[in-house]
Amino acid sequence: MAKKYTSVVGIDIGSQTIKVAEVRLSGRQPTITALGMVPTPPGSVDHIGMHDPEAIGAAVKQACVSGGVTVGDVVISMAGQGSVLVRTLEVANMTEGELKQHMEWEITRNIPFAESTVESDFAAFPPEPAAQNIDVVMAIATQSAVADIAVMTKKIGKKIAAVDVEPLAVARAIETNYEEVVHNKNVCFIEMGAKTTAINIYRGGKLLMPRQVPMGGEMFTKAIADSLGVSFEDAERLKVEKGEIPLTAASAPATGMAFNPFDPTASTQQFAPYNPFADPADATMAAGAPVEPEPPAPAPVVVQDSEATRIYNAMAPVIDEFASEIRRSLDYFRSKGGTVEMILMAGGGSKMKGMEAFLESVTGLNVQVFDPLRGVTLALRKPDPTLTDQYRLKIFANDALTG
Repeated sequence: MAKKYTSVVGIDIGSQTIKVAEVRLSGRQPTITALGMVPTPPGSVDHIGMHDPEAIGAAVKQACVSGGVTVGDVVISMAGQGSVLVRTLEVANMTEGELKQHMEWEITRNIPFAESTVESDFAAFPPEPAAQNIDVVMAIATQSAVADIAVMTKKIGKKIAAVDVEPLAVARAIETNYEEVVHNKNVCFIEMGAKTTAINIYRGGKLLMPRQVPMGGEMFTKAIADSLGVSFEDAERLKVEKGEIPLTAASAPATGMAFNPFDPTASTQQFAPYNPFADPADATMAAGAPVEPEPPAPAPVVVQDSEATRIYNAMAPVIDEFASEIRRSLDYFRSKGGTVEMILMAGGGSKMKGMEAFLESVTGLNVQVFDPLRGVTLALRKPDPTLTDQYRLKIFANDALTG
């Protein structure tokens, strides 16, 4: 039986910032006793994964010291397209031994990395009554990525309690923070980081569909820099201070109004629903296959602040591409018979003015900005209101005790 932890340090390593949260459990109630945040060393993390565990370890140690962390056991959330794969599969209901053998085969055939030596695990969700099939979530990580985590942890002088994967960490955070809001609902969790955006769908703590796209806040910044002829640093400042998506930007129809292949009144022409996981060379994606037309790019919007207008116009193509990726993910899930009832939004991109209302307009769904500190007791050794506000951008502190 796995050791039950009552206090751990959750570590989240992003491409821009590293966050640590010391969490203690009293009964079922988590209490955060320390928070720390530091910039990620340049070039040490990207959408592929970690590249410099020594530098990252030094930064994590700094965050622990500045936040007043004293606990020695850590839970680390892994992410990175080049080092981690998380997928949910539907398989026949079978015995535990049969499932273990089957998943060994599934894991072997699903390894997407050039590195063939991996660490893996899987878990079956409880089956529905009288169901013939069950859903199983599997996680695969390169052995080198896991080794990097061990190097980093040794650098900070702490012990690994568990290595988690971000999509499953998010599932537990949603259940802890929003249990009364998402009860029995299919929820799309959109986490917009600097380099990538996760578009995952959950129900009752169960990961139904994970997806990650290689676009994030840096694309908005680069669009501003290229359009206005300013440095990346100045473009980032303009985005944060002046960036805003006006309500009239959502000119495209809501997802609920998109082509429905199950609608008997729809065109009888063969329709290939967009599959975000398909190989581009797959026949369903071949040239000439009927696909839903892309919506027009958001039209420039006239506002009083001319600088804000220029910033929005610079970002408009990226905003449209971002919205299209979300619509495609939702449509693909629906094409498989699923429904989505609300969206939770997290990450630095969720702070852009107008983003919440914009996503509501283009999806037709209720959108809420995810608060990772919701329903959690704060008893910080070093209280810092500014730091607490920054943490609301992205940290999954509550899931640290699940390891």
